Amino acid sequence: MTVKPEWLRVKAPQWERVGNVKEILRDLALNTVCEEASCPNIGECFNAGTATFLIMGPACTRACPYCDIDFEKKPKPLDVTEPERLAEAVLRLKLNHVVITSVNRDDLPDGGASQFECCIQTVRSISPQTTIEVLIPDLCGNWQALDVILAAQPDVLNHNTETVKRLYRRVRPQGEYGRTLELLSRSRKLAPWVYTKSGIMVGLGETDAEVREVMEDLRSVNCDILTMGQYLQPTQKHLNVENFVHPEQFDAWRKFGESLGFLQVIASPLTRSSYHAEQVKALMQLYPRQKN
Repeated sequence: MTVKPEWLRVKAPQWERVGNVKEILRDLALNTVCEEASCPNIGECFNAGTATFLIMGPACTRACPYCDIDFEKKPKPLDVTEPERLAEAVLRLKLNHVVITSVNRDDLPDGGASQFECCIQTVRSISPQTTIEVLIPDLCGNWQALDVILAAQPDVLNHNTETVKRLYRRVRPQGEYGRTLELLSRSRKLAPWVYTKSGIMVGLGETDAEVREVMEDLRSVNCDILTMGQYLQPTQKHLNVENFVHPEQFDAWRKFGESLGFLQVIASPLTRSSYHAEQVKALMQLYPRQKN
């Protein structure tokens, strides 16, 4: 793997706080994408008492060559107790904002939409002041399943674009660029009170023009929030890093995104989909939307 530049160094976490979060997660038998996907910000987020919960098991039915989550063609059946355990973790961690994501469950008819629905409803019933963000898969284009998730009224619906259109077949072989845009577009039309969000990673050989094109495409479907970060190769078997993008370039993209009308653009080498996700609460106060 290529040697990382200075700006990608991560501060050592305070392990006492990290250990406390991990203890709660183990006690409630919960998974986090922070651990499963080898996120570089795990120390910072765990120290802040936040985590992105990974529901429906730690194994994914897709084997995207950039992702460190385990692949399994036939994962275990859904656990009906998971929503209650997740809600209990939200209480114990005293979260003001929670992010709920999942592996791809292409083995399920609804892609796991019903489990998202139960998790949203259970967290809201136990901790009504906590804002809820869901980071969902593409559901194989099952728009009825998307309706189920939106009907549960999450505050933020996140679906990552991941990369530029030209690189989709190599980076996200079972995904479709157009389907990602359609999911975000449908979400805004069906539930205009929900803030939509997407994320892309760079360093896979894309050009500046292609990155800007993705940003324009996301704004064309009224995506509200964008995260941009550097791709980091998890292991030797994953896609290589083609280049390390300088922080000044991320800043230039942030300014371009703001000029396009995104409500928020979080762009830096270490930014990930849920990085500083709690900042959306301030955004919701600045740009309030009325739920149906």
